[in-house]
Amino acid sequence: MGVFFTLSTSAAIILLILPGELCVDIFGGHEVAPHSRPFMAVLNGKDFCGGALIKPDWVLTAAHCCLNGGTVTLGAHSLTKRENEKQDIKIGKQIYYPGYSYKKNEHDIMLLKLEKRAIINSAVKVIPLPTSGDDVKPGTTCRVAGWGQTEYTIDELSDTLREVNVTVINRKICNDKKHYNNNPRITNNMICAGSERGGKDSCQGDSGGPLICNNVLKGITSFGNEECGAPDAPGVYTLITKQYLQWIRKTIAGDLQTGF
Repeated sequence: MGVFFTLSTSAAIILLILPGELCVDIFGGHEVAPHSRPFMAVLNGKDFCGGALIKPDWVLTAAHCCLNGGTVTLGAHSLTKRENEKQDIKIGKQIYYPGYSYKKNEHDIMLLKLEKRAIINSAVKVIPLPTSGDDVKPGTTCRVAGWGQTEYTIDELSDTLREVNVTVINRKICNDKKHYNNNPRITNNMICAGSERGGKDSCQGDSGGPLICNNVLKGITSFGNEECGAPDAPGVYTLITKQYLQWIRKTIAGDLQTGF
């Protein structure tokens, strides 16, 4: 097992090249139909990350993404082509979950308040929050999407949005000596998902994107292994638990009341 790392990447290299030793984004997946995932957000700041539009002016992403007041692009399929569907909106505020730990990757969840509301249409839509913070059972098939390399040995990002199916793995297995060996520990606030044989994964550059299980938003892409798609180090996602749901709703409600 190689060194684990968070899955964001520098915005300065989003369109063309990354260092050869870093894997980026979706492995073993396929390109989706243009604008068929209208909740997907491209986040450009110091880091490049993904996110999910949960309200017309709110995006859910990973806390480790360093954006420094960057921009959110909604309605994108291609990263480089001009698309009439694209909406670029500045980030007004980054709100980290209290107690987020970069070293432990714990509580890796963040809200972005946009400076203005997105125009909701066929290419830009919100994804509903889950109604409960229930866990996801091992063996469940989920899907994760993002932009980036399809092979970690190739230094060019995918220009278009891609998606892959991953299978949820028992935390005990993910924490055993053949996998992460409790370094870092996969906690009950996380979902471990990949493929028994490897080859299906999210990776650097895909941070903050949504993990969807049974057509419900259940997780946020958080961290993984240096060698994307490695069978002994599946991708790890922040589970949207009851406590996170309460925090999200309280934060959004507080913004509406105070106007901050």
